[in-house]
Amino acid sequence: MSGTQRAKLIAKLQSALKKTYSAPAATPSRPLLEHALYASLLEDCPADLADEGLVKLEQDYFDWNEVRVTTVTEIKSVLSSLPDPAKAAQRLKTNLQGIFEEFYTFDLDHLKKENLGKAVAKFESLPGMTPFVLSHIIQHGLGGHSIPIDYSAMVLMLVTGIANQSEAAAGRVPGLERAIPKTKGVEFSQLLHQPAVALSQNPKNKKARAFIESISKGASKVLDEWLESKEAAKERVAARRAEERETARKEAKAAEEEAKQKAAEKLSKASVKKPVKKPLSAAEQAVQTAERAARAKKAAARKTAKKSAAAPVPAKTAAKPSVGAKKPAKSPPEKKVAKKSAAAEKANKPAKKKPIVKKPSAKKVPEKKSATKKAATKKSGAATKPLSKKTTPAKGKASSAAGKKKPPSSAGKSAKKKPGAKKSATAKSKAGSAAGKKATNRKLTKRKPR
Repeated sequence: MSGTQRAKLIAKLQSALKKTYSAPAATPSRPLLEHALYASLLEDCPADLADEGLVKLEQDYFDWNEVRVTTVTEIKSVLSSLPDPAKAAQRLKTNLQGIFEEFYTFDLDHLKKENLGKAVAKFESLPGMTPFVLSHIIQHGLGGHSIPIDYSAMVLMLVTGIANQSEAAAGRVPGLERAIPKTKGVEFSQLLHQPAVALSQNPKNKKARAFIESISKGASKVLDEWLESKEAAKERVAARRAEERETARKEAKAAEEEAKQKAAEKLSKASVKKPVKKPLSAAEQAVQTAERAARAKKAAARKTAKKSAAAPVPAKTAAKPSVGAKKPAKSPPEKKVAKKSAAAEKANKPAKKKPIVKKPSAKKVPEKKSATKKAATKKSGAATKPLSKKTTPAKGKASSAAGKKKPPSSAGKSAKKKPGAKKSATAKSKAGSAAGKKATNRKLTKRKPR
């Protein structure tokens, strides 16, 4: 719809209101807070009932702070004469609480002196503020130009064609403040409120229907269609809610039956798995206790046997050496010592003498050292050299070394001629026997003649 067509319809509406309805008496001046509370009661409610409800609240409660802390149910009982007391009580309490939290006081007259835009912004930020209440505060309390339109007035604008569906959902009629001047704003809003509330309370009100027909032909028919669609929408919502409740009830019943079935299955399984035991007699109990005692004794005997078998035997020998430490020299066992002594005895026995074959002797060389000195050096050398395990000769080697005889040398021949030579020969034989006893690793080789 164009702006000019809307302005013509609004002007037609204003003239029809003046012809059909009369303006109420001028309202007394109120504080800014009371304008907000009165608008909370006046929304979708006749003006006389809103005045009656405000007076009751002032009489029944000490101040508005007491109303703020009162429950919605108690306020609803005081406002029982209103068309919808529950909604009115909720709006009133919410607006009171919002104003107190915003300003921390109920004296709001200082806002009249401030900028209109700042004051409107503060009221708009309140949580329970509706467009109708805000417009009423601006028009009556702050002295601004705003025409309050509630739900019932928006329905009248919708059926007369002044507003469309999207504008009605937004709660604003564009161009209304431009079409109605500020000086006529209070009168227009009071006159518009009367047929709108009459249609909301009784859609078949003849006076109100004739009024909307005078503005736009077929408006009453549009109103009936809108009411039918509203009823159908209500029925659809009620059916959907009933279906949801029925579905929830069925689901709860199915869950309950399933839980009962599971509980029954558990009970049946428990009865199968755990049969009821009969009480034992005194004789059976005595037999069971005796069997338990015997089993306990056997178990204790097994434990003691395991402990004794696993106990460590005290070792006579020294502990094992650590890694990298040198192993101590082991003393030869008794058997090996006995064998060595037997080998030494065999070596001491005189071997069978073989016929000496004389070889052509070389030229006689005078001896630098006597035979006694040689025997002495041999003895000392044999005594100083230590025995080792690796160089211990076997039995056969020791006996063969001891049994062998050196071939006669020039020293031996010289010994026959001199008396002292016999002694040196005997000393040599003694040194050889001593060397056989000690089992040195020194090899006996033939001495080369000089």
